[in-house]
Amino acid sequence: MFPDPVSAETVGVAVFALSGALVAARRGMDPFGFAMLATVTGIGGGTLRDLLIGTRPVFWVSEPRDLLVCLFVAGALFLLGPRRVRVFDGGRRGLALLWADALGLALFAVMGTAKALAAGAPALSAIVLGTVTATFGGILRDILAGTTPLVLRQEIYVTAAALGAGVMVGLSSLGLDPQICAIAGFAAAFVLRALAISRGWSLPAFPRRD
Repeated sequence: MFPDPVSAETVGVAVFALSGALVAARRGMDPFGFAMLATVTGIGGGTLRDLLIGTRPVFWVSEPRDLLVCLFVAGALFLLGPRRVRVFDGGRRGLALLWADALGLALFAVMGTAKALAAGAPALSAIVLGTVTATFGGILRDILAGTTPLVLRQEIYVTAAALGAGVMVGLSSLGLDPQICAIAGFAAAFVLRALAISRGWSLPAFPRRD
């Protein structure tokens, strides 16, 4: 059975918040920087989605659980100190975070798509909104940290989220059970991202002319 939406969202928010806090650690930021990067990464995509579909209030305003998760993750990582933070940021555990991030990406892609469809968004719009939910927080994180966002690199990341959202919308249009559509979309996004991580896949780049 597909995970409970509330618990799945909380796990996804925590994983994304942790990735934002790790970027803050690499940049040597203060506690406010940790809190900002963790928060925009954890809830940025869902915030933009809710604004675009006209949800009022935005999800974390009416129920601040996810906001508290982001702040808790940021504070905990800052208090761990540089030596302990390296445990999460390198070696096997660093790789584990990369895989956890892939799970969060797949979860947010289908959850964002489901919310868009429930709001009456057309198929293409729902795919875009699902992709935005899964990736926009990371884009904000990278911009604030002064790095090139993943969407502008060859990384197969946004593509994986879009595939998951597209599979979910496609199966929903066939009238299949929503849970089956969500599981299939999740699997498609996660498998593509997993293959990109394990095999080093990337998108082709346009040749530069120097």
